[in-house]
Amino acid sequence: MEPLLSRLIDTPIGTMIAASDGASIVSLDFADDAPDAESSAFPLLLRLEEELKEYFEGQRRTFDLPLNPHGTPFQKGVWETLLTIGYGETLSYAQEAERFGNPKAVRAVANANGRNPIAILIPCHRVIATGGGLGGYTGGVEKKAFLLTLERQQNSR
Repeated sequence: MEPLLSRLIDTPIGTMIAASDGASIVSLDFADDAPDAESSAFPLLLRLEEELKEYFEGQRRTFDLPLNPHGTPFQKGVWETLLTIGYGETLSYAQEAERFGNPKAVRAVANANGRNPIAILIPCHRVIATGGGLGGYTGGVEKKAFLLTLERQQNSR
């Protein structure tokens, strides 16, 4: 297996670290304590950085990058479901489980969301608690609130 290429990317909600297997994006996560990682200039990672910049500037609503998140078949199915949630929209965890095709699997679906290896591009931030609360977010609830506010503001324009 080829070693992963990585790049640190500065965003309005903190530094993120992206990884590519050379053909696709395999992870994008928050790097609150920015590691001393080498920041690759691999073209796919540079394209990701540009698309993220456009997203945060309100100029991009979808991403055009090949994704290859590593996980179980169940997790991959949940992450595919996340990709069906439109920009600026939200679903409850119960609605996501229903859309996934297993309405009784709310907890398992929520756990799979928490293991999403590609933040923002696979939009687990668009899933909220049934009562309208934010629920959890691996990057921190304040980052989730920022992303939801950004998308709502862009949708209202």
